[in-house]
Amino acid sequence: MRSPTLPFARTTTFAFAVLAIAAMLGITGNGQPKRAAAGRAVPRTAWNAPDLQGLWTNASLTPLERPAALGTKEFFTPAEAAEYKTHALQTYIESTNQTGDISGEQMPDLWGEERTIVPTLRTSLITGPSGRVPPLTPEGRQRLAARAAAQIGSGFDSPEQRPLNERCLWFPSDGPPMLPSITYNSNYEIVQTPGYLMIHAEMGNGVRIVPIDERPHLPASMREWLGDSRAHWDGDTLVVDTTNVSDKRDVRGSTSGLHVVERFTRTAADTLMYRFTVDDPTTWTAPWSGEIPMRPLDGLVYEYGCHEGNRSLGNVLSGARAAER
Repeated sequence: MRSPTLPFARTTTFAFAVLAIAAMLGITGNGQPKRAAAGRAVPRTAWNAPDLQGLWTNASLTPLERPAALGTKEFFTPAEAAEYKTHALQTYIESTNQTGDISGEQMPDLWGEERTIVPTLRTSLITGPSGRVPPLTPEGRQRLAARAAAQIGSGFDSPEQRPLNERCLWFPSDGPPMLPSITYNSNYEIVQTPGYLMIHAEMGNGVRIVPIDERPHLPASMREWLGDSRAHWDGDTLVVDTTNVSDKRDVRGSTSGLHVVERFTRTAADTLMYRFTVDDPTTWTAPWSGEIPMRPLDGLVYEYGCHEGNRSLGNVLSGARAAER
């Protein structure tokens, strides 16, 4: 089976100040949502919007893609979910416990995040079209093959040729879409005002400040690292539309043509339902969608100091020079 996606850390934040500056630049109530249908219990802000704020985690043992062995099975039974959880935890312990001296009972204390199957008992976080990322287009296959070839036996002449993760510059959890980290730190801070939403991802310190109004996207010639996000309310769901992603950042092989639509719905005091649809016609044969029930984070969100003391890049380049000599 596919290795589980497991995260852990806890984090404080710097992003309140960032959003406060944005708020002072002129927040309006233009993006106010319509009142929810009577009887629906949704936590609300002082200005009557569904309350999305707080510290949240999407840490999960549910794999992004449905394991091939499960075929078309969309949901576990409770007994099957318990069995899969045990298997996934053991797989994770074996993959991370290189010295062999950590027991399953010790893992929660060492890694600090609850790891479980999503409460919906889905067999994958991807919901459509088939529980897996659709096949690549011919163009997408050629592009990925070229990228892979560029990393084999070459790319040691300058920092620009090295992969971004050696400099702690790219993480899937930054979003969009906001996917659980494969290791730890699948945690987020959300701050909300009448006119803006701020999302701070712990893994990599990615911050998105999303206006909630009718303004258009940036011109196609302007690209941003996390894309250009615009939001509007659809009833009690906040819909975030993102385009204009930098061509230096890809999601499973995507290009700057990536288009992501995210939907945030506060369904209960302890649940923020996150749904997303990803599309890039030059990369996949069809769009793909997923959902992740996010839970309150029992802890803080800290600065992700990944690059402090990181000697990877210097060692890689100096090693290449030594090999040349």
